[in-house]
Amino acid sequence: MFKLSRVFFALASLLSAQAAAGPQIADLNIQPLSQLEQRLVEIDTELKQLAAYSFRSGRGAVGYQSFSHETPDATEWIRIELGGEYPVDQVVLVPFIGHDPMRGPEAEAFPVRFRILAGSGQTTNVLARFTEEDDLLPRIAPLAVSCDPVTASWIGIEATGLSPRALGDKYALEFSEIFVFSGMANVAFKKPVSVSSPKRTFKSRHERFLVDGFVPYIMDSAQGTRREAVTLRSRTQVRDAALTIDLKETYPINQIQLHAIDTYHTIPETAPSDYATPPRIRVTGASRPDFSDGTVLFEFRQSSIYEVGPIMIHQFPEKKCRYVRFELLEFQRSDFSNDERFLAGFSEIEVLSEERNIALEKPVTGKNLPHQSGDLARLTDGDNYFGKILPMRTWMNQLARRHELERERPRVVAELNRRYVLQKRNLNIMYWLAAALAAGTVIVMLIDRNIRQRAVFRTRERIAANLHDELGANLHAAQLYSDLAKQELGEDRKQNRLAQYVDEIHAITGRAAKTARFCTNMLEAKELYENPIGEMKRTAKRILADLEHDISFTSEERLKMLHPQRRVGLLLFYKECLTNIIRHSGATRVETRLAVDGKTVCLTVKDNGKGVETTPPSLKRRARLLKAGLFIESCAEGGAKTILLLKLKRRFMRKTIR
Repeated sequence: MFKLSRVFFALASLLSAQAAAGPQIADLNIQPLSQLEQRLVEIDTELKQLAAYSFRSGRGAVGYQSFSHETPDATEWIRIELGGEYPVDQVVLVPFIGHDPMRGPEAEAFPVRFRILAGSGQTTNVLARFTEEDDLLPRIAPLAVSCDPVTASWIGIEATGLSPRALGDKYALEFSEIFVFSGMANVAFKKPVSVSSPKRTFKSRHERFLVDGFVPYIMDSAQGTRREAVTLRSRTQVRDAALTIDLKETYPINQIQLHAIDTYHTIPETAPSDYATPPRIRVTGASRPDFSDGTVLFEFRQSSIYEVGPIMIHQFPEKKCRYVRFELLEFQRSDFSNDERFLAGFSEIEVLSEERNIALEKPVTGKNLPHQSGDLARLTDGDNYFGKILPMRTWMNQLARRHELERERPRVVAELNRRYVLQKRNLNIMYWLAAALAAGTVIVMLIDRNIRQRAVFRTRERIAANLHDELGANLHAAQLYSDLAKQELGEDRKQNRLAQYVDEIHAITGRAAKTARFCTNMLEAKELYENPIGEMKRTAKRILADLEHDISFTSEERLKMLHPQRRVGLLLFYKECLTNIIRHSGATRVETRLAVDGKTVCLTVKDNGKGVETTPPSLKRRARLLKAGLFIESCAEGGAKTILLLKLKRRFMRKTIR
């Protein structure tokens, strides 16, 4: 059995190893399943913390577009003069966003093969190089290219592989914005730009829009609290309204960012994206609250629709100020309602000192303000309608990071699904292997049982043969000697007591020979006692020859269905029971009842002897071998009653032949 079990276990191990390998061998670079599941959790967690893609609408500058080409192998370039040397550590390319009616927003004419160059004097450095293998498209997010700080006075984009425009089958180079960051400062803002193919026919596709600070997105961060914008309304034109921010301390400031009112409620658009943006603003800085030492930081007069956007950035020479006043010299005329109204308002005002918003949560006061919606404190709370306002570099990097994670996530999910399918298949294989192993184990047990039974049968045959040959020969020899002794006694043997003893020896050896043959038959026969009732009657008649005996049976046919070994065991128990009565009880009468009730055989032997105090060990042993219940008790009228209860289990019964 042990050898066969080892064979089955070896077979199961081999099959399970083949099932685990499967038709596809796992790549060594693929992470374990637990790490992939953890990576998916990390991606989903990080995506919840990143800014989302929310696209602006309405009018304004959209970026630059080069000449169109018939083939994608044309060369186009862009060069931005920084106006000085800066340690550049990141370049961000914001794609021109087109709207495909089937796929939705997509980058239009974004190059697929290009270089990013940085130079100073006679030195030119290649910051990055991209080809078709980098798989940059499709995308709607900025491409953020970081590098070790490189001193540069100009930045160049050289494209040698173009992608098609949204309309037609022509190829071009298009960007919405190019950021060149030195730390948190965009050193390319409104710097001179030269291109290989300037377009003069479309005012909205001019190269100066590459560095105007306007992007195709609305700042929609995943943090902060949603805040309504502050809007001023009047039925007549207002020319002397002003807002003043107290910075609490004197700071050197050089940049102010005005966030336009979020037009989130204008889809479909019922108002342009410059809704309520004042067309004329004068900004003054001072160290005294009465502005007696005030200096004009900048004055804005809108001359075209291309000068306004979601975030309007104004840079000026650095000035130390504590108070900043925004004079709203003109309100925007609007026909948004039935009555003509003049509107002005902002979502947020940022005052930057060393690229840090020092106006955050500073008090704002107003002068000559018409009806307003919203507390003025909202202008410096750091939140817009979507949440927290982020620094420009942080915002662009979050959008770029979102693109990377959203590209990675489907690949992780696909690999996980492939692993789960493989796991399920392997699990099914293991189920079948377990079933096969269980079946094999049963087969091995059956084979082993058969082998053991055959060994027992051969042993019984040897014992029977030895018993028959040795004991039978000796008993036969004893009978011969007794016959010779009787012949020697001659005619006087009837009066000689010795002759009586010889006759008794002859009878005993005859009975012993018959008993030996009987035992031999029991060991050799495959079907013993086909008539168990008759055998029990003969046994009782032989052993209880001098006693009064009554025996009765019920359901004799069911007794014949007992397995031969159980029939032999039942008869031997009965013989041992009668022998004990003859030897020890002193009884003169014995009653035997054998009945089959349902699935139980009940053998009851009752005598009128002197009773019993303990159960004889020989009967206990026989009952244990039969796996039967044994009960012996003394009767009130005298004598003892022995009861044997034997259950008729299916596996101990023979099948009847019909």
